Amino acid sequence: MRSQSMGKPMEVSHDIFPRIQPHIYSWTKIYGMNFLNWHGSEAQLFVTESELIKEILNNREGAYPKMDMEGYAKKLLGEALITNEGEKWAKIRKLANHTFHAESLKSMVPAMGASVEMMLERWKHYEGKEIDVFKEFGVLTTEVISRTAFGSCYLEGKHIFEMVAKLTSITVKNIYNIRFPGISQLLKTGDEIEAEKLEEGIKNSIMELVKRREKLKNREADNLGSEYLGQLVKIANEPDKNKRITLEQMVDEIKTLYGAGHLTTTNLLSWSILLLAIHTDWQEKARKEVLELFGEKNPSSDGIARLKNMNMIINESLRLYPPVITLTRKVQREVKLGNLLLPANINIFMSILALHHSPQIWGEDVHLFKPERFAGGVAKATNNNAAAFFPFGLGPRTCVGLNFTTNEAKIALSMILQRYKFKLSPNYVHYPADIFILTPKNGVQVILQPI
Repeated sequence: MRSQSMGKPMEVSHDIFPRIQPHIYSWTKIYGMNFLNWHGSEAQLFVTESELIKEILNNREGAYPKMDMEGYAKKLLGEALITNEGEKWAKIRKLANHTFHAESLKSMVPAMGASVEMMLERWKHYEGKEIDVFKEFGVLTTEVISRTAFGSCYLEGKHIFEMVAKLTSITVKNIYNIRFPGISQLLKTGDEIEAEKLEEGIKNSIMELVKRREKLKNREADNLGSEYLGQLVKIANEPDKNKRITLEQMVDEIKTLYGAGHLTTTNLLSWSILLLAIHTDWQEKARKEVLELFGEKNPSSDGIARLKNMNMIINESLRLYPPVITLTRKVQREVKLGNLLLPANINIFMSILALHHSPQIWGEDVHLFKPERFAGGVAKATNNNAAAFFPFGLGPRTCVGLNFTTNEAKIALSMILQRYKFKLSPNYVHYPADIFILTPKNGVQVILQPI
């Protein structure tokens, strides 16, 4: 079903749920909002009822931990913040909260602005011409993460990003394949061999980054740097072994931030530009607001917090095109969920896309781009239904990079709007695809007009 629905482009429309998750779209119509299906010998429960999703993600009784990762997904995500449980999770979450909290984010604003400036310098060659912003944002978000989280430049991180991107595409290609138990150990496919090489290559490159950071520490007495990499190296060398993380955990953490941290923002920015290129009235509203707040200066952290129209636009973009389209959990022990009695060890899948595109929640205009839905904030837009809009998850496992990503998007969009008007190129082909993240498969081509 997925191969057929995503096998070719579509007309420009935001009604993408039947295309991206055709199985969930059609099976909820036949079997109701929650249904069970089988993946080989594993039972999978699909939940699209918002109250039940809220209960699962808030996980007050600890019955719904993260799903176990296997095969390619384990190679890609390893034992990182987004997959770990218990103490392993708590140690890193504390560190990540510290790295990405409000004060730290304030100090990252100038670095984010400088990275956007470098991108806009390149854009001068495209004035009056077509540019693929999806490619451009791929470079930008790599640069931002390298600078802010790792204290290194784009070129140093580029090699790691490329390997993570290859491993991601192999994972996506094989995500629905079922291997017979036992046989997979004996006969390795070409993809499995390639994935192992990439996993090893990523690990070696990350260890190089770490070694350089440790040498710096030896020279500058305990100065590992305040950014994420420095803090990870510090916690890996912690004298108290109860507070320490393993080298593997550190590598997985860095790998995940490279992959997840850069892909989500790249796609959020790309879809936002697409929507603003189509809806030029909102592009004008956003530009007016940016110029009133910042003039021609780079955005400041205080100003970013006051961008009302921009906030509404980003929320509506995240509603129509959420970068992450599914969240997963497993059932730890027999538990009652609503009127369902769930046995232990089944996996739960929650479609973010299903809720974001639900006419019951958002009304008959659900597939239209209407940022004004969010004029009174998220709670009002969703009638206080927390699980109606959750692009970054919910509950204690809400994505730690939420503010990092939205700040970066606001800065990039503000600086683009200060300098350019843009409209959709006649060459643009609408090709939303699920490539681990909801991605414009053929890029997003716009025509740039300097202001």
